[in-house]
Amino acid sequence: MRVLIIDAQGGGIGRQLVGAVRRQLPDAVVTAVGANTAATSAMMKAGAHHAATGENAVVVACRQADVILGPIGIVIADSLWGEITPKMAAAVGQSQAKRILIPFNHCDNIIAGVPDAGAGALIDAAIDALLAIAGPDA
Repeated sequence: MRVLIIDAQGGGIGRQLVGAVRRQLPDAVVTAVGANTAATSAMMKAGAHHAATGENAVVVACRQADVILGPIGIVIADSLWGEITPKMAAAVGQSQAKRILIPFNHCDNIIAGVPDAGAGALIDAAIDALLAIAGPDA
């Protein structure tokens, strides 16, 4: 399974996702793409197999992924303080990969009906969804 993790800002969510995927699905190939070098670096340090930075890296990686993980802002142009470009958001949205989007209520994006939960609980829920996609033999 090829898992793409996309993050921006400081890469804290991406770092946690990379670590959790590596622990829970050790055979998965994890690619991390940061909207900036700080996010990419954080995910690399967490153990991503491959890493890249920027708009074109997101576009290319989305074509190769089986599953894309990241905060919901990765599908909203100009979100995450402007780091997600329209091309990035379109690439994620148009990808054939399954998307697991974490519903963080920040950066002026509010997801109605989703209670504010701590980052740890949201990361755990995302990993549970990934494990369900991977199936019992993963």
